[in-house]
Amino acid sequence: MAHEGEFGRGAPLDGPAFARLYERLRRDVRSTAEAGRGALDRITADTVRQAARQVRSGRTVTLAAAVEAVPGPDNPDACSHRMTGAVAARGLGFARDRFAMNVHGDADSHIDALCHVVYDGTLHGGVPADTLTVDGAGALSVDLARNGIVGRGVLLDIPRLRGVPWLEPGDHVTGADLAAAEKAQHIEVTAGDLLFVRVGHRRRRSSLGAWNAAQARAGLHPTAMTFLADRRVAVLGGDGNNDTAPSAVEGVGFPVHVLGVHAMGLHLLDYLQFEDLVPLCEEEDRWSFLCVIAPLRLPAATGSPVNPLAIL
Repeated sequence: MAHEGEFGRGAPLDGPAFARLYERLRRDVRSTAEAGRGALDRITADTVRQAARQVRSGRTVTLAAAVEAVPGPDNPDACSHRMTGAVAARGLGFARDRFAMNVHGDADSHIDALCHVVYDGTLHGGVPADTLTVDGAGALSVDLARNGIVGRGVLLDIPRLRGVPWLEPGDHVTGADLAAAEKAQHIEVTAGDLLFVRVGHRRRRSSLGAWNAAQARAGLHPTAMTFLADRRVAVLGGDGNNDTAPSAVEGVGFPVHVLGVHAMGLHLLDYLQFEDLVPLCEEEDRWSFLCVIAPLRLPAATGSPVNPLAIL
C-alpha cells in the first residue's frame, strides 16, 4: 500500500506507487455500476438532520466565484453571454439571456460528475467508457445529484495553518496538513461530511492577477486522498482544481481526479471561493456549517456550474 509516510511533501510518485494507491482506494468502494451514487450514498437522512443543527447565526454565504465572460490566462474559453430580448420603447418587453460555457474550465466554479473521469477505458465502478457519446453520458451523469447535496460542510484552511496568505502554484497539501488543520481548527472530519480544502488560489488570483492555472497550481498530493478515504467523506471541494500542477505522478496528469472520482466515487467541486466564508468562520470560531449544493438539472452532463451555499 502506498501511503503518505513513504513520501516527503510533494514528492513524486512513480507509476507502480500510484497503481498501489489507486487499488487501495478502489477496494474501499463498492461498485456504482447499477444504481448507486458513489460516495453520496454516505449522506443519509440522519446526516442531513445532524447537519441542519449546524445552523446557529442563520448567516448564509456563497462558495462560488462569479462566472466570468472575459477571457484570461486561466480562462481562454470564457463563458459567452448575450442579451437576446428586444426591449420595446413602449409597452411590455422582456430582457432575455443566452449562456454558453466550458463547464470544466480553470476559472468558473463547477461540480464534476462521476462520468467525468475516464481511466483505462472505464468510468467509476467499472462502467464502460462507451456509455459516453456525443449525445451525453448514459450513466453516472450529474443527474445523480438532482435532489441536491445537503450535509455538514467542513472547511480546512491550509494557508491559515501555515501562516501564509496562499500556497504557491506547485505546492501540495498532504494528509498530514489536513490532520494538522483539523487540530488547529478544533474540528474533526467525519463520515458523510462535505470536505472543502482552501489553498488560497482565489486570494492569490485577486491579489496578483490570473495566470495559466492549467500549468501551475496548488492542490492535494495524491496520498492525501487516504485521509478522505479513512474519514469516509461524501464530497471534496477546493478553491483550485483540487489537483496540483505539475502533477506529482508520472504519466497521470490529474491523479486526485482519478483517485477521487474514478476510484472513490467522489463528486469533486473545482474552483470555488472561500474568501467570503473564512471571515465568518473566524468570527464564529467554528469551521463547520450546513452546506447545500444544487447542480443544474442536466440529465446527460458530465458536470454543472454550481453555487454552493454555506449556512452558519
